[in-house]
Amino acid sequence: MANLRDIRDRISSVQSTQQITKAMKMVAAARLRKAQERMMTTRPYVAGLQGVLEKLSKAGGQGDNILFNQVEHPENVLMIIIGSDRGLCGGFNSNLFRFLADEIDERFAEHKKDGRFSVITIGRKASDYFGKRGYNVVKKYNGFFDNLSFDTTSDIMKEVTEEFEKGTYDNVFIGFNEFKTVISQNRVIRQVLPVSIESDKEEEPQKDEKGYFEEIDYIFEPDPSTILSDIIPLHLNMQLWRAVLESNASEQGARMAAMDNATENAKEIIRVLKLEYNQARQAAITTEISEIVSGAEALSA
Repeated sequence: MANLRDIRDRISSVQSTQQITKAMKMVAAARLRKAQERMMTTRPYVAGLQGVLEKLSKAGGQGDNILFNQVEHPENVLMIIIGSDRGLCGGFNSNLFRFLADEIDERFAEHKKDGRFSVITIGRKASDYFGKRGYNVVKKYNGFFDNLSFDTTSDIMKEVTEEFEKGTYDNVFIGFNEFKTVISQNRVIRQVLPVSIESDKEEEPQKDEKGYFEEIDYIFEPDPSTILSDIIPLHLNMQLWRAVLESNASEQGARMAAMDNATENAKEIIRVLKLEYNQARQAAITTEISEIVSGAEALSA
């Protein structure tokens, strides 16, 4: 059994760790509220923008726009992977990276083998993971979340779009954690290029005053093709920006949950150590009493 001093030192050490995890939980909770607000205000805008794209496309706005060109057998593929810059967030990074690695091996094994699969990493953890495993990491954005900005994501998307237009890549995907609840995330791979006009949800037909279904005939000025050309860059920027915000909110939620679990675990360890300390102290007292009694009996004999 460990001596009393060692147990006291361990209790003190665990208590110090518990204070740190409590503080980190509070910081993550504050950041989560802000991240959720930004994410929730972005979701309707992205959905509305997608709806506008659908209407413009149905009106014949696609034309010969290269950003809509679907390739049946893509030769070169790029994936933008969004992780985190810091750890201590449970399985937030590891679960996503394993999911993406499995999907890449299943869907793009030949591309990866031939060097035709490229990766852009956002977050230090993503660059460390995929950089050490032989992936063709063409760009790293470490420290990205230290100063989260729409302009930065727009610059990334602009460069990627230019490379797509040059023919460097045939498909571009984003892999990230989509916020579901504070303690859970959906791991998602979403195609951003070529642009897809299919929405996630089917739009319900609208009804007139008499209850009959009606179709709205939109008038576009100057013309659908021109409007679509102006909207597509914004749409692509918002796709990446939404993914970044979803990932950031998921990270803060995962960190808050992880720090809460760590705090509770520290509390349990302290309880066990105090019990062990009391048992050791009681044993020491009992031993001392026995020695005193034995000494007194020896003197009286």
